[in-house]
Formats: sequence, structure tokens, C-alpha cells
Amino acid sequence: MTKTLKQKLSLPLIGLLILIIIVISGFLFFNRMLQAPIKIENIHVDTKSALKLNVLKQISKKNGIKEWELTASSATLLKDKNKALLEDVMISFFTKDNKQIDLTSEHGTLNTKTHDMTFSGNVITQYGTFIMRTEKLHYTKKEHIIHTNTHVKLEKTDSTIDADSMVTRLNKNETILTGNVRGTFSEDFNIK
Repeated sequence: MTKTLKQKLSLPLIGLLILIIIVISGFLFFNRMLQAPIKIENIHVDTKSALKLNVLKQISKKNGIKEWELTASSATLLKDKNKALLEDVMISFFTKDNKQIDLTSEHGTLNTKTHDMTFSGNVITQYGTFIMRTEKLHYTKKEHIIHTNTHVKLEKTDSTIDADSMVTRLNKNETILTGNVRGTFSEDFNIK
């Protein structure tokens, strides 16, 4: 073989050999990186929570009749407490004649056994054209009532009623206000 032919063949072979060495080195480097244990630091583990849900939607029925439908933007189920902590709560309660009462609140707790609930933080309830505002409201499933011992304000157009406490019996379409009940009413005020 002539010297020029050897040079022509050796140059590509050397280049190919260098390329093979680079590929094998890269493969070994990345393989080693994948096998190295990953260090995760600053992890916070909530030992009180059993489960955290980003969205919760639940419906409660009694004898085939829907009593309420609940949606929350997040729910944290607590270990050994039968309790769920809710955020950004929206719930619709239904009367036995299928009328709907809508409630929103910033926070809530749900007893996962009894389905009793407490709502807090800017609690707003709407029934037809009536709006009720309070800071804390409770729901008792067994009696199917909502109640509070915190100041309530009922509003309808230009009329308002304030009271220290309130009980609404959902199956009887009955609301009882107690404690310093006072109000201002417009001429066209209608309770229905």
C-alpha cells in the first residue's frame, strides 16, 4: 500500500475510533448519573394527615332523596379524627320539597362519620332572593338543620334583619331568629 492510501484510510479510522470512545464515555457517564441516588432535601411530611385531595365533591342522600351536594377546592383528611378540613367550600342543601339553599365559605370541617359540618370565614347563604351572612355556621345531618350562635344578617333588596343566633329546619322550610332581633324593611318587603 502506498503511503497516501494509508493516510487516507487511517484518518477516518482514527476519527471513527475517537467518536466511538466519546459515545461509550457519554453512555457510561449518563448511566452512572442515573444510578446515583437522588438527594431530596427539606421535605415537609404532615403526620396529622392521612390524605390530601385537591378537589372534593360529595353528595349525601337519605332514602334516595338528595340532602346536600358539597364541593371544596381542597380537603385534608385527618388521621384518627374522622374529620376533613375543607377550603373554598360550596354546598347546596335541599329541602324535602327539593328547594335549594346555596352556601359558600372560606373554610369548613366535615365529620366523616356523622356528616355534620361547620363552616367559617365569610359564610354566605342564599335562598331565592334572601342572602344570609355570618362568620360561623353549623350543619347537623341527623336533624337536617343549619344553625349558628354567631351574629347573622339576612338581606333582601332594601330590607335587613339582624339576630344573635339562627336555626333553619331545612325539611320544614322554617327559620327561627333569636337574640336581639332587629330589622329595617322596605315598603315592598315580602317574606316569601
